[in-house]
Amino acid sequence: MSTIEIKIINHSSNPLPEYATPGSSGMDIRANLATPQSLQPFERALIPTGLFIELPDGYEAQIRPRSGLAIKQGITCLNTPGTIDADYRGEIKIILINLSQQEQVIQSGDRIAQMIIQQVDKGMWKEVDELEVTGRNAGGFGHTGKQ
Repeated sequence: MSTIEIKIINHSSNPLPEYATPGSSGMDIRANLATPQSLQPFERALIPTGLFIELPDGYEAQIRPRSGLAIKQGITCLNTPGTIDADYRGEIKIILINLSQQEQVIQSGDRIAQMIIQQVDKGMWKEVDELEVTGRNAGGFGHTGKQ
C-alpha cells in the first residue's frame, strides 16, 4: 500500500478525515452544519463538510456510504460512489438520503460518509468493426438463471 500527500483546507471545527483502523480503506468524513439537519423519510439533502482538497493528477476521491449509518438509521449516499475529480477545488458536499420510515437528524460532527482515494487510469478509445467473442458475449441482466 502506498501513501500520497493530499492538500486540504478544513473550514470546519471537525478533525481532518481519518482512517478508523489501520486496515480501513476509507477515511470517515463529518458533517459541518450550523444547525442540525432533519431528514424526513425518503428526503435527500446536500450536507456540507467544510473540506476542500487538491488531489494529485491521476487520482480521484470516491465518496461512499458508511455501513453503520445505513443499517442503524437507514441513511445512505446517493450518486454512490460519488467522484471528486483531481481538478475540483470546491467544498466537498455529500448527498444523503433517508431510506428509513422515521425522521433522522444529522448533527454537525456526525460521520456521514467515507472517502476512498484511488488512482485512475485514463481510457483511450480504439474504434473497431467487431469485438472478440466470449462465452458470455451479450448476455446480461440475469441471463445465467443462477440463483
